[in-house]
Amino acid sequence: MKIAYLVNHYPKVSHTFIRREILALERQGFEVTRLAVRGWDDAVPDADDQAEQARTRYLLRRGAAELAPAMLAMLVSAPGRFLAALGLALRMGRRADRPLPLHLVYFAEACLAHRWLARLQVRHLHAHFGTNSAEVAMLVTALGGPPYSFTVHGPDEFDKPEFLHLGEKIRRSRFVVAITSFCRSQLYRWVDAAHWDKVKVVHCGLERAFHEASEPPPASGNRLVCVGRLSEQKGHLLLIEAAKRLADAGIAFELVLAGDGELRPQIEARIAQLQLQQHIRITGWISSNQVREEIIGSRALVLASFAEGLPVVVMEAFALRRPVVSTRIAGIPELVEQGNNGWLVPPGDVSALAEAMQTCLQCSLDQVAAMGDAAFRAVRREHDIDTEAAKLAQLFMASPRHA
Repeated sequence: MKIAYLVNHYPKVSHTFIRREILALERQGFEVTRLAVRGWDDAVPDADDQAEQARTRYLLRRGAAELAPAMLAMLVSAPGRFLAALGLALRMGRRADRPLPLHLVYFAEACLAHRWLARLQVRHLHAHFGTNSAEVAMLVTALGGPPYSFTVHGPDEFDKPEFLHLGEKIRRSRFVVAITSFCRSQLYRWVDAAHWDKVKVVHCGLERAFHEASEPPPASGNRLVCVGRLSEQKGHLLLIEAAKRLADAGIAFELVLAGDGELRPQIEARIAQLQLQQHIRITGWISSNQVREEIIGSRALVLASFAEGLPVVVMEAFALRRPVVSTRIAGIPELVEQGNNGWLVPPGDVSALAEAMQTCLQCSLDQVAAMGDAAFRAVRREHDIDTEAAKLAQLFMASPRHA
């Protein structure tokens, strides 16, 4: 079966879960066309992402030189559908998170994507994220293209669902994938109960090779690692405050912040202000293999996030037999269990976070190992990529050839 995946930006360091999903579907016999809006000129450090970049078709790569002819051809060949889809794009631009001209660009992208998918005889179009990629997919279907579906991760979609017209995207879709039960519950809020049945839970997953390549060494030392974009929603500034409390209590530790982002200058300034340079290290952007090594070199993963879906890095830490200290938000408690494979704390609570970090650091290595084993069993059970891709495969196969 020929399907297509549409992503706004692909490949990307933070989108390895999409790559894993696509490759797992190909192992199951699907022919997957990769479509993306941007990303063709990105420097990608990961060899697997370099291969994906070469296989991806980019809607904006040639700009108006390719978009304008596609729109004209669509107008000539199917004027009724062209005008109906254009009207839909205009409605999506009202009370939206982005200005109307961008929604007209999405319409142009949809015309070009429709042309490509028709030539390739693609039977179903799937988008990741309920933002502009889902809108483009919806417009492709409105133009007479294949039926569409999309995966919602959160938290971005839940910050502004009305301005993303999330309900309209769900109603017009063949089905919607939620990555957690929490995510599914949030989607239920924006459509009538008659549409709830089309919202399916399919987890993000890890390839078995991630944890079967080599047995990670047992946890040792007093290092904690936080992996994620240095942005407001990840709570790094709160994590630094918790680290300060550990340092003031005379607890020996090292905290690695693996990642980069727009908040880095503020984070570095706060580290210096609190004189924590000997305790905290920032890596900047690193490859998937380097992330793996940072996790293996730590006692546990720690997250202080204010908003999440279910971070793939939690699954990766579990697969490497490392417990997790995290805030109790969104889908995280569906995988992290207090006292079994990690520690959960209220979001925004510095005292609780510092206490959990201290408990983790003062646990015996045997206790950490037992929690790591429990973590490994949980992620193998719930987040195997081939198992989850098989669920997606059934949904794709059940999709009709026409919307």
